[in-house]
Amino acid sequence: MQVHVRYFAALREKVGRDTEDLSIPAEATVDQARAALIERYPQLASTLAGCAAAVNRAYASAETSLADGDELVFIPPLGGG
Repeated sequence: MQVHVRYFAALREKVGRDTEDLSIPAEATVDQARAALIERYPQLASTLAGCAAAVNRAYASAETSLADGDELVFIPPLGGG
C-alpha cells in the first residue's frame, strides 16, 4: 500500500523534499513506516526518534495501523527559548 508522507523542519532539510509516497506492507503501523523511512534515509534515525506522529491530521501512536492513502506526518520537537 501507499501512504503519503509529509516532511517538516529538520526532516525536510535532511531528505531534501516536502513530501513523498512510501510503499509499505498492508496493515503496517506508524512504527513500521518509521522504520522503512530510516532504512531509506539513515540520516533520519536520530531525528525521527524524537518525533510525534500524526495520521490524517490526528496524533497517532506508534501502534496505529495505516491504510492505503493515509497521510503520515512526523512532527519534530519544537525548539525555542
